[in-house]
Amino acid sequence: MDRLDVIDTCNRMAWYADRRRWDALTDVFADKVTLDYTSLNGGEPVTLTPAQIIKGWRAGLGAYDATQHLLGSHLVAVDGDGAVCTATFQATHLKSDGSRWTLGGDYRFDLARAAVGWRITGVVMTTVWSDGER
Repeated sequence: MDRLDVIDTCNRMAWYADRRRWDALTDVFADKVTLDYTSLNGGEPVTLTPAQIIKGWRAGLGAYDATQHLLGSHLVAVDGDGAVCTATFQATHLKSDGSRWTLGGDYRFDLARAAVGWRITGVVMTTVWSDGER
């Protein structure tokens, strides 16, 4: 059951972000989350609160009229109250003028068991390919 709950938590992160369900998105994150998007943006990983993540994603994803983040091939390892889920992804970002930016790669999610369900404590996105203009 833990394996399915972990996968569901990771999928909900993508689902809520694409549907701009910001309030619901807070429920998938722990109080502090380390985000590593350095393969895409350079720089260093950052540790943020859910509110800080959502503020950034609102701005970044808000530049697009629609987004779709697809996760698949989930591999889950549960160790007590911790878990790691790796998954492949494809993310499409669409603007109203028809321009599209799509990228693919892998996610690594670190999770911790919470009072109710699992919460994401870390996300590492590794970009493998990209097509279109950011």
